[in-house]
Amino acid sequence: MMPILVADSGEEQIVRKVGGSPDVKRHLENLGIVPGGNITLINVTEGNVIIKVKESRIALNKEMAMKIMV
Repeated sequence: MMPILVADSGEEQIVRKVGGSPDVKRHLENLGIVPGGNITLINVTEGNVIIKVKESRIALNKEMAMKIMV
């Protein structure tokens, strides 16, 4: 397992684990980021990470993205 931040851009991954507090887990779940789901890293900039979940692009800060293990 590795954080989504170190995955290859453009390559679809399977979410293995979502860490963090219950509030963080619930927030990510509401965005569609759940264990067993597919996720694709689009871009990493200075403070943000852009990911694709289902057909949506989502921007997260790096701290929150580190909690998504693929």
